[in-house]
Amino acid sequence: MTHLEANSIPTLLDEFDPFNLVDPFPFYVKARSEAPIFYSPELNYWVVTRYEDIKAVFKDLTTFSSEITGKPLVPFSPAVQKVLDEGEFAVSSGISGMMPPDHTRIRSFINKGLTPRRIEKLEEPIRRRTNELIDLFSNDGRADLVRQLTYDLPALVVFMLLGVPDEDVLYVKQWAASRIAITWGDLTEEERIWHAHQMVKYWRYCLDLIEKRFVEPRDDLPSDLVRIYQEGDRSISKHEMGRVCYAMLFAGHETTSNLLAEGIKTLLTHRDKWAELCATPSLIPEAVEEVLRYCPSIFAWRRLVKKPTTLAGVDLPEGAQLLLVLGSANRDEVCFHAGETFDIHRENAKHHLTFGHGVKYCLGAPLARLEGRVVLEELTRRLPSLRLAPDQTFEYVPNTSFRGPSHVWVEWDVA
Repeated sequence: MTHLEANSIPTLLDEFDPFNLVDPFPFYVKARSEAPIFYSPELNYWVVTRYEDIKAVFKDLTTFSSEITGKPLVPFSPAVQKVLDEGEFAVSSGISGMMPPDHTRIRSFINKGLTPRRIEKLEEPIRRRTNELIDLFSNDGRADLVRQLTYDLPALVVFMLLGVPDEDVLYVKQWAASRIAITWGDLTEEERIWHAHQMVKYWRYCLDLIEKRFVEPRDDLPSDLVRIYQEGDRSISKHEMGRVCYAMLFAGHETTSNLLAEGIKTLLTHRDKWAELCATPSLIPEAVEEVLRYCPSIFAWRRLVKKPTTLAGVDLPEGAQLLLVLGSANRDEVCFHAGETFDIHRENAKHHLTFGHGVKYCLGAPLARLEGRVVLEELTRRLPSLRLAPDQTFEYVPNTSFRGPSHVWVEWDVA
């Protein structure tokens, strides 16, 4: 560790608040400059902030394991573990926490269901659902876009893919919120126990979804997995099928809900960019990429050091835990010129690390991009005068890894 880093760390640690995602970006400008990799005693994690360092970690699964990705940031107490054990909660993480060869094997099954053709076929229902939701408030002149659009839409889409009925949306959204809280949040013991009960319900729901497809198959991803199993390929178990549903029911909508809400908020904060998209809709795909870079819904990810190594001059022992701050890497000036500036014409915006990198690159990236494009196309077409309502405070759920506003109040001119 350099002399500069050693002297900077006490000051940085005083300012470091890993659970506060309201406006974390100024801190990371300073961290990238003064101590790009620093140790947080509060978290017992090494915090990695620069683009090239995080990319190097993503590339090397042998040294930097993903096995802790979905494990709780704070270890469960005996009381919390008792709730999970008694409820037969048998999954420690989603697909992102798996390592090869299991990750490769399970990912191949998901790829068979998430084909480009199946994703492409979702554009029409996504557009229809988007307009149905906009229809409900378009004549009001004021709405909370989180509650009335971005909260439900991604869930409705991924549930369509997984064959989950609309009436279950609220339950699964609540379970997803519990997963964020108990895994990445800063909770009291009482809160952890309550969320543990929700996780048991979530896991049982996933297993039940698979069992139903054995009896009544449909045109959805769980049925695809069951069909492969029934045709004699037992290289995926029923438990693993449930784990796929557990992962996708969470990752397939929670992060996209945040992406849409934060993206719209950011575009309306930079109102000239919104006007530009209204005038030139062909710029929307580029705007989606810049949103993914500038304000990622996945703010940080985790890795476990499997053998002693050195990263950017910092010695890391075996067993060291890393918090990879994607929200910082995506603004690193070394990779992105004027990285703190929101620029929908940025030529290398697609180089962001929001979806990861390498063999762990997010399976749902094409669907998230599709939803972002369609929602912006319909909002700019139907509500070009959209603007942020004045005098509002944006709130974010306290956690280390998932960032999106709880509400985005907007107004527009009603004809």
